[in-house]
This record gives sequence, C-alpha cells and structure tokens, in this order.
Amino acid sequence: MQKKVTGMVLSGTPVGEYDKRLVILTKECGKISAFARGARRPRSSLLAAAEPFTFGEFTLFVGRDSYSVSSVEVSNYFSELREELEDIYMGMYFCEVADYFTRENLDGREALKLLYQSLRALKVPSLPRGLVKTIYEFKMIAVNGEAPRLFACIGCGCKQGLVYFSQQESGLLCGECYEKAPYNGKGAVSITGTTAYTLQRIAASPIETLYTFTVSEKVCRELDQVVAGYFSQKTDQEFPSRAILDTL
Repeated sequence: MQKKVTGMVLSGTPVGEYDKRLVILTKECGKISAFARGARRPRSSLLAAAEPFTFGEFTLFVGRDSYSVSSVEVSNYFSELREELEDIYMGMYFCEVADYFTRENLDGREALKLLYQSLRALKVPSLPRGLVKTIYEFKMIAVNGEAPRLFACIGCGCKQGLVYFSQQESGLLCGECYEKAPYNGKGAVSITGTTAYTLQRIAASPIETLYTFTVSEKVCRELDQVVAGYFSQKTDQEFPSRAILDTL
C-alpha cells in the first residue's frame, strides 16, 4: 500500500552500502522514519531528496514494520542555506529541535510550518540569525503547549508593569509582586516592557506572521537570556549542531 505525505527531511543516516534511514516531519503523521533504498547511489533519483531541509510530497510504501520512500516531488531544497556554514548548522539545529519536540502519529502541521518559515527567515537580510533562533525556540515550546504565562502577572493577575520573568515559576511578574513573598526580589530576570510584549507576540502570533518584525539590540539580548534559560529547562538533551554553532 502507498500513501502520500507532505513533509521535510530532518536527518538521514546511512544504512548498509547504499541505503539511508530518513527522519521526516510530516503534517499528516507527525515525525516518521522511512528507508530510502539506494539513495546513496550516484545516479539515484532519491540522492538529493534524501538530504536534510528537503521539503515536498513524499510517496511512501507502507510495509509491515516500516515505511519506504518510493518517490519525492520536491518543492524546496533550501539550497541557499548550504552556501554559508553558519546557515547550514543553524538549519540542522532547527531540524534537531523539531525532531526533539515532535512525535509519531500526531498532527505535525504547526511544527512543520514553523520549521519551514524559520528556515526561510534565516536568509532575510533584516533578521539577525540570533533573533530567528530565539523566536524559533520559543515558538516551538509554545506549539508544544508549554509556553509560560505571559499575559498577566503570575502573582496578582494584573496585566500592566510586567517587567520580570521567572523561569522557575514559568511566567511574568509585575514589579510589586517581585518584591513580595514568595519571590522576595530573587530568582527572576529583569526585562523591559518591550521584551515582555515581544514574548507575548511570539507566543500568540500565527506562524505566517512570526518573522515580520525586528527589535533593538537590548531587547534581543533580553529575549535571548529569557528564552535560553526557559528552553534549557524544557529540554533534557544536548543538540550537536548547537554545540558547533557556539564555536563559529
């Protein structure tokens, strides 16, 4: 039996002499594994399609225990990402994060859309790569249903003056609550109101409009501080491409 899915290759691992085992994020079935038979042969029709970032429609043969890729109608190879080393590893990092947060047999539509738009955003001249990475990490957490409480103070419920982020309590605090028990002026990061608004915007915006704004360097630094800590709290593994990125 055959089935067609729309998705993107997250990774490809050599198997045997000529085959590859692909991890594909699909909108219909979430994350799946599929074998690309003969994909490492020089003249294989699957040679280029079995590489990370390949997006398109995959025709799969459904076996008893696994999928096999019969053919691929490629819509985008993201070849422009392969021109710069930092873009390559940033894209690979995005794929590793998507692999971590997605599951088999669950709707992968939002995660796939986020990955696709984020790879595109890496080549937008007005968007710093660091900002794209921060937005991607925070939105992926939100898509996974683990966003912090951002629209009211976690202490008193007020919606104004939200100028602290508590990683431990997963949300924003107003200045008054930050000074009171149980917080007592400790354990939260001081941020500007603009940074608080930007976090809200990232969490609430449709993915299609996610990369339509820029922020000041100060806000970018505050976002990175908040998101880096929160992302680390929500993940329990090292990402190989991230380690390489940190050395570039």
